[in-house]
Amino acid sequence: MVMSAQDVVGVIESDPGAMRVLRAAADLGLPDWWIGAGFVRNRVWDAISGIPVSPDRDVDIAYFDPDKLDPREDARAEAQALVALPEVPWEIRNQARMHLRNGDEPYTSTLDGISRWPETATCVAVTLRGDSVRLVSCHGLTDLVGMVVRPSPTMDNAAGRAKVQRRVEVKGWLHRWTGLRLEI
Repeated sequence: MVMSAQDVVGVIESDPGAMRVLRAAADLGLPDWWIGAGFVRNRVWDAISGIPVSPDRDVDIAYFDPDKLDPREDARAEAQALVALPEVPWEIRNQARMHLRNGDEPYTSTLDGISRWPETATCVAVTLRGDSVRLVSCHGLTDLVGMVVRPSPTMDNAAGRAKVQRRVEVKGWLHRWTGLRLEI
């Protein structure tokens, strides 16, 4: 199955649970927010593999607010999200401060932060603008829709490749998606 960006958006839009999560995230009012990583990647790989959607281990909301750098702001947003959808494992992080944890230069936007996530197929995200799902793929869609696990550019070094390999093993990706190709 060859998928386009429109197909990826269709996977999200056809999942009522994903749309509930997106609406709840929109209601938080976070600036420049996107939900990425496994929320998109897993749904796409499940669709390509023809298997039921796996439960979300976490819902990664990335946003960018340089005026609210206190980590307690993230905790407040998570608490608000839990009121709306208590069954969802929310993880909300302001990318304006995440560079400190990661030892990077300051990020310039939410998408700059997302572009530094471990694998190219993980550096994808969706947001809801009005009633429209919007998709971003920081390093293109080829690896996501081709089911390729490859380190993102900032992880393309010995330590980064080892981290990606550990993630594949710990998360059991090769057992769930037998069609994955590792290019680590």
